[in-house]
Amino acid sequence: MDCSHIQFSDRKSFDLKQLQALLKLGAFWAQERSIEDLGIAIANSNPVISVWDRDRLIGFARATSDGIYRATIWDVVIHPDYRGSGLGRKLVETVLSHPHMNRVERVYLMTTHQQRFYERIGFKPNTSTTMVLFNQPQLSPLRLQELQFQD
Repeated sequence: MDCSHIQFSDRKSFDLKQLQALLKLGAFWAQERSIEDLGIAIANSNPVISVWDRDRLIGFARATSDGIYRATIWDVVIHPDYRGSGLGRKLVETVLSHPHMNRVERVYLMTTHQQRFYERIGFKPNTSTTMVLFNQPQLSPLRLQELQFQD
């Protein structure tokens, strides 16, 4: 595959419909994400890296980080037609080398089926941080106060 015209970008503004379509096609964990929620996630992530074949979005990843101690990589996806070309590895390496990430002491990610892919990049299995909180929508302070008075 000729990848000479493939470009990586750290711009946060791009067509979110293309991102939604890419996630539906290549990310089983992100099938139902709305355009609005994707915009919020991108606004609160740094870096956000996208991969383009001319004007077609073919890859995406984002991270959240405090810039020094901890970071988490999220939503790594490459279009199925481009897998196996090294773009996934380059995408993750681009996230890791970003100025907001390259000094971070510990970088986490969650994966269901791609452990070997990430191990080849240098990630190690981690069994000590397996807790998760499935947060419920927050009640506003006024609504919480109303509920307390009803008891």
